Amino acid sequence: MIATARFREIALGFEGASEVPHMDRAAFRTKRRIFATLPPDGATANLLLERDLQEALCEAKPEAFAPVPGGWGRMGYTTVNLRVVSEPDLLAALTEAHARASEPKKKPAAKRARRR
Repeated sequence: MIATARFREIALGFEGASEVPHMDRAAFRTKRRIFATLPPDGATANLLLERDLQEALCEAKPEAFAPVPGGWGRMGYTTVNLRVVSEPDLLAALTEAHARASEPKKKPAAKRARRR
């Protein structure tokens, strides 16, 4: 089991990471965007992952990782069960989430085409 304090310690250990309130959750973000959220009960966390990584983790470790229901899950948002995930698996997933949130946002194709 990953305790809330340990999750915070790991998430805030990434370069440029900060904790901010987000609705009823604690959010962990880079300058660009949120990469993880933690609800008050500390039983789960949500991470922003690339879809292929999300699919691989959910298939390999369904007890620990699941897509967030609905459209958020289709965008790569993934729920992590902190009661069963191993620390190495959480660290790897958080590392990927932080890296994705650190990338510049991509402009939609329609906007790119209009600028030409």
